[in-house]
Amino acid sequence: MSVTQVAAYAAPAPKAPLERTTVPRRPVGEHDVLIDIKYAGICHSDIHQARDGWGEGIFPMVPGHEIAGIVAEVGAGVTRFAVGDRVGVGCMVDSCRECEYCLRGQEQFCVQGMTGTYNAVGKDGEPTYGGYSTHIVVDENYTVRIPEGLSLDVAAPLLCAGITLYSPLRHWGAGPGKKVAVIGLGGLGHMGVKIAAALGAEVTVLSQSLRKKEDGLRLGASHYYATSDETTFEELAGSFDLIVSTVSAPLPLDTYLGLLKVDGAFVNVGAPEEPVSLNLFSVIGGRKTLAGSMIGGIGETQEMLDFCAEHGLGSEIEVIAAEQVNEAYERVVASDVRYRFVIDASTI
Repeated sequence: MSVTQVAAYAAPAPKAPLERTTVPRRPVGEHDVLIDIKYAGICHSDIHQARDGWGEGIFPMVPGHEIAGIVAEVGAGVTRFAVGDRVGVGCMVDSCRECEYCLRGQEQFCVQGMTGTYNAVGKDGEPTYGGYSTHIVVDENYTVRIPEGLSLDVAAPLLCAGITLYSPLRHWGAGPGKKVAVIGLGGLGHMGVKIAAALGAEVTVLSQSLRKKEDGLRLGASHYYATSDETTFEELAGSFDLIVSTVSAPLPLDTYLGLLKVDGAFVNVGAPEEPVSLNLFSVIGGRKTLAGSMIGGIGETQEMLDFCAEHGLGSEIEVIAAEQVNEAYERVVASDVRYRFVIDASTI
């Protein structure tokens, strides 16, 4: 395959509706795989970036870093994959490969900065274009295998939503005997509930209302509380070993930190566009940790996929045609999806 144009949906400018277009894909290099994309999840971060919510983006922008597909071609030096393999691509497609974090399998923290699957510039100086397209060319070292136990449509969101929750849950020791709270039951949060429960933790959902309580309990939570009810914070004070916040709106951190036990951790994986405030006494009292977590390395992403396949954990999805993407964006912002939109790439 030489450089070729493939069909895609792109935002031509910040805040502009996405529209059908074509974008270039590089030739398949020695260690590259050409992936025939079958499904691409819609992540809230796609919306933040397409609308310049996290800073100035690169346009035209083809979002999408929850990619599931089939290998259509491999480079001469590829050893990990063969034509026909079921594969996924997450939030990054390259890194320096030499720094201490890359060598440790934490490529997401690359000292030089990882290369995002979209809205980034690759080592060739060309912009990267994401998964809202029919095909993508990716280095085999930044490609993961999707186990047979997961269908491609429910696996696609795991490449961001799944690893974004799996990594902190593992790092902060979610498991038997631990009480874990997940703030927000959305695209990220619903996977947090599933994974934390499968790890053996006692899971509580903290949501604005009880509207999704039945879903939360079905997905593995033991308890479900409304944060709009002030008595929730009185009743649950000092209850949790770990709280993971998946929401992209600023929270009253001091109030939520009061829910932690001594030595408990509050971990942010949602990324609000606005700054948040904090009274440091909220962490000093109780030796509490306020932390953040960002996706996971390639090896850990593969570990997450294998774990999800073993436990039958796919994302809860609504499959849409590509032409519905702008409507889907508005519904995500309105929290009107249970729980992840996935684009059927055959409609692009």
